[in-house]
Amino acid sequence: MLTRKQRDLLDAIRDGIARDGIPPTFDEMKDAVGLRSKSGIHRHLAALEERGFIRRLRNRARAIELIKHPQPKVIDTGLALGVIDGGRVDARKPAERSGTVGIMELPMMGRIAAGVPIEAVSDVLDTIPVPSVMLSSAARHYALEVRGDSMIAEGINDGDVVVVREANTADNGDIVVAFVDGHEATLKRFRRNGSKITLEAANPDYGDQEYRSDQVDVQGRLVGLIRTY
Repeated sequence: MLTRKQRDLLDAIRDGIARDGIPPTFDEMKDAVGLRSKSGIHRHLAALEERGFIRRLRNRARAIELIKHPQPKVIDTGLALGVIDGGRVDARKPAERSGTVGIMELPMMGRIAAGVPIEAVSDVLDTIPVPSVMLSSAARHYALEVRGDSMIAEGINDGDVVVVREANTADNGDIVVAFVDGHEATLKRFRRNGSKITLEAANPDYGDQEYRSDQVDVQGRLVGLIRTY
């Protein structure tokens, strides 16, 4: 999956080649993605090359070959979904961008484990555009990158981005972001049975996880899924 800056840089390279026949200069790339230093461009170019989106030809000026460009695919969760576009708004309070219908920016809050719980990540790492039909105007939302394959039977794969509506309660059967013992985060299906909570996997290679109710804090409910090919 690409970060917002990496996607913006890839767009700038594609647009520059289409417009001028050659890739943009480092200064042009820096301005296009809003970075202050060329070192940041070098890091993002290295990441794009590692992921197979570009090829850099050594010892030649402005020699960048565009190999592929990702086409984001929104996985339908029962909603009529829109088209993803770019832009940026306040990371904590998503709002629809003026002049663009149905697109909102959400904060990328790190990674969530679809496997055994991992240490929780709560820093805003980037933003990602999502169709506004995924979102409820009455709640905050955020995005997390999935790590692990314990939810593959639900169509949630390693590397996918899940869109989450903030909530501290869940109904039986909801797929939730849960904090376990206050410091580990996991993505599982929620079941409550009296004083026990079971976090169910969707992969026979993983067992369900049972906890006391005071060990599990629901942090949000899954409302959408974004996959990039």
